[in-house]
Amino acid sequence: MENNKKSRPFLKWAGGKYQILKHILPHLPPGKRLVEPFVGAGAVFLNAHYPKYLINDINYDLIHVYKSLKKYGPDFIEQVKRLHDHHGRDKFYHYRQRFNELNKHDLEKACLFFYLNRHGYNGLCRYNSSGEYNVPFGDGRKKYFPEKEMHVFQAKAKKVSLKNECFNTFLDHCKPGDVVYCDPPYVPLSDSAEFTQYHHQAFGLDAQKQLAKKAKALAKHGIPVIISNHDVD
Repeated sequence: MENNKKSRPFLKWAGGKYQILKHILPHLPPGKRLVEPFVGAGAVFLNAHYPKYLINDINYDLIHVYKSLKKYGPDFIEQVKRLHDHHGRDKFYHYRQRFNELNKHDLEKACLFFYLNRHGYNGLCRYNSSGEYNVPFGDGRKKYFPEKEMHVFQAKAKKVSLKNECFNTFLDHCKPGDVVYCDPPYVPLSDSAEFTQYHHQAFGLDAQKQLAKKAKALAKHGIPVIISNHDVD
């Protein structure tokens, strides 16, 4: 399953799996389609080799970027490249405010999400209780523009179907021949370690239990499910 030349995601993402692909890819069995309910930056599907892919994330802004890149290709890349060259704290907070004001379907919002991801603090994606993006500015250093990585994603996206659903609903799309890889927010090992808010709805312990139950149900129907998580009951 593993290719010697790895494809790096074009977005930064907390908990991304790019650095540990060698530990994950060997566990993915052959199948007709790779299914990911928590795609994040997409390191796994970008480096796996299946005829088709069904990927999902509850974060609408993330999926909106992926759909925009898939649909508009080089034109979208050029738009975000022009934005990307604007550096500095004032510019960042101006764009963050603009992002929070826009309709979620607006193409400009997809461009701004990319900008905020590349220029925000540590590549975090975080929202307040009102659903507003609130990651602070990172630093003023010039940022690498991942043009090559965006073209790789766009090329692979021809085999990809994208969805924006909760994982429980999304996993109902699974069928025999699928291979499911789940990378949910990890179960925290301590109260101080807890951070599960990649979306304005937190992924709590009840959701962790629902995911485990769903995985067992799929496995009983012959659909293999691989989950990355902490080793807890």
